[in-house]
Amino acid sequence: MAIPVRVEFAHQRKMRTRNTRKYRAAHWPIWIWVFFLAPGPLTFDLFARGGSALNLLWLAAVLVATGVAVLLGKLPGSEPAPYILRFTEDRPNPLYRRICYTFAWNALLNFALLNFAGLAWAAATGQWRLKQIYAHGYNPLLVVIVLLGLFGVLPRVRRSTQGEGWERRYFYGAVWSVTAAQTVLLVLWRALPKTHVTDIAKLAAYSAVFIIMGALAAFGVLPRTRPILPGELMVAD
Repeated sequence: MAIPVRVEFAHQRKMRTRNTRKYRAAHWPIWIWVFFLAPGPLTFDLFARGGSALNLLWLAAVLVATGVAVLLGKLPGSEPAPYILRFTEDRPNPLYRRICYTFAWNALLNFALLNFAGLAWAAATGQWRLKQIYAHGYNPLLVVIVLLGLFGVLPRVRRSTQGEGWERRYFYGAVWSVTAAQTVLLVLWRALPKTHVTDIAKLAAYSAVFIIMGALAAFGVLPRTRPILPGELMVAD
């Protein structure tokens, strides 16, 4: 028996014409985190060794740049009013949204894929090569993701916002899946001894969380993963 996908209808959503200051400020830490993670090998050193002065300098630069963008309303969620109101409207997707969501996809996909590769290698060989994997794999993946964003292939990074009602669910589905899997992996990394058996267990748990969360997102169970079907008006979160 097929499980129905939960949906929302645009005309049933509460209309919001202005974003409060708290709402706008609440999005700032999200984008700080997204751009702080952008230099992957530097981020790897932060988690592996506790960081360095370079991490602090990069954090300061990100704080200044994103802070100015928030004040100007040039970060998604920081706008004085919602940009997307009509579900089917073929409206240009602003450059700042396309840049921000491209790097958000990088923060989600790049680290998740490289960690999976490191786990798979450790489970297959009994050896950890995660540092080498990040050193050689992060930048090529970053280039690929940026190019996909540049050509409007990624959800929420397309030239038009017309498909936002579906694209947002792919983005938030990835957010839920990656965040949950990375959190479980971090807990297991700290809690379990470093053995080949536990390496296999970590890979199995990491993969299982992705499968479970991905399924929940696909059926619209998780917040913001329901497709928004055409109606009168909508506000994209």
